[in-house]
Amino acid sequence: QVQLVESGGGLVQAGGSLRLSCVASGSDFSIDAMGWYRQAPGKQRELVALMFSGGSRNYADSVKGRFTISRDNAKNTVYLQMNSLKPEDTAVYYCNADILQSAYLIPNNYWGQGTQVTVSS
Repeated sequence: QVQLVESGGGLVQAGGSLRLSCVASGSDFSIDAMGWYRQAPGKQRELVALMFSGGSRNYADSVKGRFTISRDNAKNTVYLQMNSLKPEDTAVYYCNADILQSAYLIPNNYWGQGTQVTVSS
């Protein structure tokens, strides 16, 4: 079974920075798309940033120019560097990945448990 474990959330003042990490663990798997979603109280979960195995990236308009997604494929890890944070970035951030395991013919989608990011004004 594959698991995604996030770390790096916390409380930061507006204008500050945080770096989130997400590690995929398990055996006999490969990762296609890997990225981050967030969910603020009372709102739907939304895509923040996504990175494909080939290196292409997608960002939500609200974070373009402030957030950067990167991957270390050797470590099965995805990072989200968040700069110039705003109070509206406050949310639970979830790691998400499409993972192909050797026992299956098609990838399965996995979620991490989430990490809280709080930006104070």
